[in-house]
Amino acid sequence: MIEFEVADWAAWAPGLHSREDWLAWAQAPFLPHGDDTPALAEVPAMQRRRIDRLGRMAIQAAYWCQPQEGGQAPLVFASRHGDVACSVGLLETLAAEQPLSPTAFGLSVHNAIAALYSIIRGERGNYLALAAGTSTPEAAMFEAAGLLADGAPEVLVICYEGALPAIYAGFADEPDPFHAWCWRVRAAGQGGKAIRLDWEASPPPGSGQAPSHGLPHALEVMRFLLAGQPGLWHARDAAAGVGGHWVWRQDA
Repeated sequence: MIEFEVADWAAWAPGLHSREDWLAWAQAPFLPHGDDTPALAEVPAMQRRRIDRLGRMAIQAAYWCQPQEGGQAPLVFASRHGDVACSVGLLETLAAEQPLSPTAFGLSVHNAIAALYSIIRGERGNYLALAAGTSTPEAAMFEAAGLLADGAPEVLVICYEGALPAIYAGFADEPDPFHAWCWRVRAAGQGGKAIRLDWEASPPPGSGQAPSHGLPHALEVMRFLLAGQPGLWHARDAAAGVGGHWVWRQDA
């Protein structure tokens, strides 16, 4: 089991731009939809134009959550699929026997958004990018817990996702609206609400209930935090040969 506190949070999705929007959404959740994109005014225009829509969402959430001053926290960027639309575009270019764009290739790798953020912010510390199926938020939190245990005062965890390209639609196992959220986490015992994350063979009584809002798991985790839900459980990926359930808990 790991235990931590969320010192601050930020999020962005189509139609959900402010903290007030997100707090209201947590009480009556729905799938975000729309074509709007963050302004990302914090980033100079020359750099901003290189960042696609998904990257803008992730970087906007991170900017809002990370203090301008106060040191450089390690960064954990987490996404199931990353910018897979860019990768599909490159494959289609190859299939058409056309030359690849070096810029497009550089932005297609899974750590591209993390790298762009570190360059823009002048971050020289630890950052990583990961993917772990529907358990991506849990994997990100365990990485953050390890960094906290190694002495980091705080860690920034950024979870972000976009819509799968149509060619992969048949493989989708949950809704895939564009969204991004960021938590600034720290060790428990510093005056905030403790959040505990564990895995168990089956969901214990009182731990919560399976998601029932038609949301992707990453947004269920965000709702768990914002709504003050006492518990949330999530089945691990049985297809990968790993059973059991992730169990989230927080005090009322």
